[in-house]
Amino acid sequence: MSFQILGIGILTWLTFLPVIGMLFLLLLPKKSADAVRWTSLVVTFLQVVLAALVYVYFSRSLGGINTVAGMQFVEKATWIDIKSVAWFGRVHIDYFMGIDGISGPMVLLTALISFVGIIASWNIEKAVKGYFALYLLLDTGMMGVFVALDFFLFYVFWEVMLLPMYFLIGIWGGPRREYAAIKFFLYTLFGSVLILLAMLALYFSSSVYIDPQTGVFLAAEAGRAMGITPIHSFNLIALMDPTNFTPGSLLAGIGTSSRYIAFIALFIGFAIKVPIFPFHTWLPDAHVEAPTAISVILAGVLLKMGTYGLLRVSIPIFPDAFRAYAIPLAILGVINILYGALAAMAQTDFKKLIAYSSISHMGIVVLGIAAMNTQGVSGAVFQMFNHGTITAMLFLIVGVIYDRAHTRGLNEFGGLANQMPKYTGVMSVAFFAALGLPGLSGFVSEAFSFLGAFAVFQTLTIIAALGIVLTAGYMLWTLQRVFLGTLPEKWKALPDINGRELAALVPLAVIVLFLGIYPSPMLNMMNASVNTLVKFVTPVTAAAALGF
Repeated sequence: MSFQILGIGILTWLTFLPVIGMLFLLLLPKKSADAVRWTSLVVTFLQVVLAALVYVYFSRSLGGINTVAGMQFVEKATWIDIKSVAWFGRVHIDYFMGIDGISGPMVLLTALISFVGIIASWNIEKAVKGYFALYLLLDTGMMGVFVALDFFLFYVFWEVMLLPMYFLIGIWGGPRREYAAIKFFLYTLFGSVLILLAMLALYFSSSVYIDPQTGVFLAAEAGRAMGITPIHSFNLIALMDPTNFTPGSLLAGIGTSSRYIAFIALFIGFAIKVPIFPFHTWLPDAHVEAPTAISVILAGVLLKMGTYGLLRVSIPIFPDAFRAYAIPLAILGVINILYGALAAMAQTDFKKLIAYSSISHMGIVVLGIAAMNTQGVSGAVFQMFNHGTITAMLFLIVGVIYDRAHTRGLNEFGGLANQMPKYTGVMSVAFFAALGLPGLSGFVSEAFSFLGAFAVFQTLTIIAALGIVLTAGYMLWTLQRVFLGTLPEKWKALPDINGRELAALVPLAVIVLFLGIYPSPMLNMMNASVNTLVKFVTPVTAAAALGF
């Protein structure tokens, strides 16, 4: 289906509305800080409205991840078409966008977190216009990743995201901001190079047929029957079909070593973003030094781009390699869960604790994906959404106390529950959601992830479940150290949470509570696409496909 506003597709509006806002900001006078803030807020609010329209008009019955017909709100037009270029023939790249039940929740999450981040950025005073302009550009890059169905377009948005994030950390961050920004940039750039190499290998190995009359991709047999000359393509849906690879090319032939190497390259590129151990060391530094709103964006959206890349690109294009590496992937997920939880327990910096907890919770996503059954993948995608809202609350909560006390030392507080009761109440919702308390959204997604994983990796899942106990341990210990006990004399004048901070936190808390009690609105959105992905990747049961 398609949905247009003023003749332009809704996904284009969703993606490029922040860029329009950015251009408008650049035209504003340098000293008009309030106008810059309000313009950014209006732009991101309109993006939330558009995302809500996508949710309302999204068909729950369509679930094709490997056919254009299964995608929704599809927008497709020729972007680059060079008829003859030296030795590799015609270059054809499409402006190709669309969503399914896997990308739909990420579109909603990106719009919501971007809006909340603007509210959290309200007290930015340094180079206000530059900050919000880069923030809106970052918003476009993130949204574009989740709607792009052409690998070249996907990669452009993936790289667009890198530059503003580097400056937002490096200019507006904490005392070690330059170090953290460079570390983030180098890690991500290394992953991007690997993704680029795999993308080029896929392009030159592909051999697809385009109907000259309609511009539609044809099946290989139909294209050959019509006498159409095949071309290379970045089309992600076309690349999922093994018949669309030139016989004898680098990535042709199911189960070949070159396909396994390409899968590993893509995996490392996406694993850095998740981050999966041992590619995680950039994350704590980036979180600690980043401004509060940028920490919210990092944990709420950017980490999900890594697992989304696995689900959208790596696994559907290389299902044979995924099946071969499913057990190592599950092991890495377990390591993430336990290592992240143990590292979080050792922290005395509030923000660093939340950063390591993100590593642990994203390990649950990886474990659910590795299971590749309906329960596991549904839990993983739902966990991606829930972790985005919960961890956004946690970083906002850290920002509230840091703005008042100018310290994040967990051992420097105590007894804040009486001094800041509203703050304590909101914080309790976020903490208990993070530790997986039934009735809150984190429990549902974690339960589904472990349920799916247990059907395939029983021993690994039992070991991973220890992470639940560890998470409860460091969350409750943090709650005790910060909010219970005796209030130090120096904190007796701390004001409680204000209206602006509540405006950022309350919508997230409402979503956490609602989806904890009634998760069906989100699970129904993703169910058809998840089932299609599972059937596509594992045509027999997961356990049999993996040799158990």
